Amino acid sequence: MGNVFGRKSRPSRVTEQDRAILQLKQQRDKLKHYQKRVTLQLEKERSLAKQLLKDGKKEKALVLLKKKRYQDQLLDKTETQISNLERMVQDIEFVQIEMKVIEGLKVGNDCLKSMHEAMSLEDVERIMDETQDAIEYQRQIDEMLSGSLTQEDEDAVLSELEAITQGEDVELPEVPTEPLPEVPEPAETEPERRPARNKENREMLAA
Repeated sequence: MGNVFGRKSRPSRVTEQDRAILQLKQQRDKLKHYQKRVTLQLEKERSLAKQLLKDGKKEKALVLLKKKRYQDQLLDKTETQISNLERMVQDIEFVQIEMKVIEGLKVGNDCLKSMHEAMSLEDVERIMDETQDAIEYQRQIDEMLSGSLTQEDEDAVLSELEAITQGEDVELPEVPTEPLPEVPEPAETEPERRPARNKENREMLAA
């Protein structure tokens, strides 16, 4: 229970401008309701005046029409008041939008200011100089690599690249059409001679 009663209420998000707009709209709605009610009453009185004229009661019809004329003037004033209230509501809502825009601009300016404080002009110039140095260093490396190949090598690389791009095989060297020279047969190896010598020795022993 202590936590319930001790809990802090959240600040209301309804501003004074919101309350003013609400009150103006309520007054406008009341005037519109009054306008509608008077309009219906005037239609009835007009019909009643016609009936009085038919019945020959001209004086009563004239009094009723004067009353109707007065109420018509009230309706005109009511319409003017409604227009003023609606214009006031629109002006307040537009000022609220302008205030939000100004607040947004202020936040943006503060953000830009903090960013400018975090990075000075000297830092920007240093970063730009370092970037330019890195670009120049890379350009020198590219020039050194490209200078290690001759023009013929460059043309060959480009031709191979074009062939690969077009899905064709790279041209291979032609196969020679002349017959190859004959290769002499190898001399008789030592294991092949050894059986013949063993046969000669056995014949000499048998004699």
